[in-house]
Amino acid sequence: MPGRTTTAVRPGTTHHRTVRTAVALQTLALFFQAGTAGALLVSPLGAQLHDVGSRVMYGASMLYVVAAIVAWRPGGGSPRPVLYASGLLVLASVQVALGIAHLPAYHVPLGIVMVVLSTLDLARVLTASPAPGKGTGHGGPARA
Repeated sequence: MPGRTTTAVRPGTTHHRTVRTAVALQTLALFFQAGTAGALLVSPLGAQLHDVGSRVMYGASMLYVVAAIVAWRPGGGSPRPVLYASGLLVLASVQVALGIAHLPAYHVPLGIVMVVLSTLDLARVLTASPAPGKGTGHGGPARA
């Protein structure tokens, strides 16, 4: 049915864009956190910015999980991005706990790992495209 195929493509594309936006927001928040990490050592304003940025980063990680689930279930995409998003949310939770506990020996290296992982995920999402007519939403063509 041609009408049905046309409607199946649009949601996948919309979900793909939503996931790309969520990953981009998370990555930008993590880069902001890296920038304010040094500022918090020299300024009370830096500490406030890092605190606010941590909340934005955590919210962006939760948004990425929701976007990945929506792209997967109703959108018909791959479940793999849900694993990536969930993994980053777990790391974000550990990161927040380490920051609150004032354990920079673990907090800083984990922050670097998160920036790298989120940047790699963003690169993957930006270079992948949804399979036409399948509404994959995220992660490119399905592998056998």
